Amino acid sequence: MRRIVITGIGVISPLGNDTATTWNALLEGRSGIGQITQFDATNFATRIAGEVKNFSPTAHGIEEKEAKRLDRYQQFALATAIEAVRDSGIEFEKEDRERCGVSYGIGFGGIISFESEHTKFLQQGPRRISPFVIPQLIANLGPGYISIHFGLKGPQYCPVAACATGTFGIIEGFRAIREGVAEVMVAGGCEAAISAMSVGGFCAMKALSTRNEEPTKASRPFDKNRDGFVPGEGGAALILEELEHAKARGAKIYAEVVGWGSSSDAFHITQPAPGGEGAYRAMKYALASAGIGPEQVQYINAHGTSTPFNDKLETAAIKQLFGEHARNLKINSTKSMVGHLLGGAGSLEAAVTALSIYHGRIHGTMNYETPDPECDLDYVPNRAEDLDITYAISNSFGFGGVNGVLVLAKY
Repeated sequence: MRRIVITGIGVISPLGNDTATTWNALLEGRSGIGQITQFDATNFATRIAGEVKNFSPTAHGIEEKEAKRLDRYQQFALATAIEAVRDSGIEFEKEDRERCGVSYGIGFGGIISFESEHTKFLQQGPRRISPFVIPQLIANLGPGYISIHFGLKGPQYCPVAACATGTFGIIEGFRAIREGVAEVMVAGGCEAAISAMSVGGFCAMKALSTRNEEPTKASRPFDKNRDGFVPGEGGAALILEELEHAKARGAKIYAEVVGWGSSSDAFHITQPAPGGEGAYRAMKYALASAGIGPEQVQYINAHGTSTPFNDKLETAAIKQLFGEHARNLKINSTKSMVGHLLGGAGSLEAAVTALSIYHGRIHGTMNYETPDPECDLDYVPNRAEDLDITYAISNSFGFGGVNGVLVLAKY
């Protein structure tokens, strides 16, 4: 069986425009959540978000002319991929590019460009619409631009799975290598949907936190006083590589991807299934895929959205699968500091899981202040901890009842 390892990581997040800055901020317990600046949110019930700050596409190696043609999500996608490739040390000009591909998911597509061009259309008519708007809107232009930039001619996938999108980007990249159709995959996902329509839509659903006066305390996964998630933007790219291929070029290895699981709740478009039944099955399938038992897992990077339903049902699913061992697990939520990156959440959290394994350290779940009787496990409250991790899980659950789980291991 072909083994797949992570040899490069690239991150854009509300905490920083690269992996190291984001990772250090997470360990320090800093928050990237603040007042929305990308549009006038004065009349919105939620006026806070995890925005990416001071982002410059040219600083990431994207030519200025090209950057102007890209939606913000496409800039993020290309920037994360460029950092991941640089971090991995891989030189694609020395590779068989037909054996190198991209699996990078986007949830919303170019919603920022759509809103801008639609306003222009209403005010000035159809002749003023940008000729670049269609490529800006289409989600698969994220992986498309990555493929073009590096000349990668292998498989190209763009999974769309709501809040589990980034996780499925990694799953499909893993499968491509495992099935022998690629040696290297740039895998992950991102999102740039801090826009009036998307935030307004989530407000209408009453899904978001309204703790506007305390933005850094608004995302509080598993805390009794949680009141909704905080929207965020950004994402991550991972270089997935067949083990022998990575060893042959002396690559640094962060972690090994050893299994994955997926399930559907088949219950409700937004609410998780009772008891976290779908999440339970996805985690169970992932452990079976990895060939390990529940007692071998030390750490879970939870979906942990800070919504009343998700957190208690994810906890219930963990307790059902792990039994008494659930009390021994360390569980944290990256969303406590960056908010919910939507289509980019799963990839960022998988990157954080890999970094946690590599460095033997996990960040805390910030803002966990008031225990919830229905959320009674060890969520690593408010501080980082050292942890020797052999196996870890990264959970992602999305609207439509889609569940995706990755199992990562120390190499």
